[in-house]
Amino acid sequence: MKGSNTNKMVVPGAKQAIEKMKYEIANELGVTMGPDATSRANGTVGGEITRRLVQMGEQHMSGMNYQSK
Repeated sequence: MKGSNTNKMVVPGAKQAIEKMKYEIANELGVTMGPDATSRANGTVGGEITRRLVQMGEQHMSGMNYQSK
């Protein structure tokens, strides 16, 4: 169903940042994004986005000081 996405962005500008990351990664991998791209090509880009976001989260968390209550 087109237009039924109910996800809400919590951080302003996050959608634009993810879109930018998507096209940067596609360019790095030599993938042309769009409706004519294969599922495998689109999936490769999506997987790389996920890997990088997880890596960024891990780096952020490793730099935090946690204190027990």
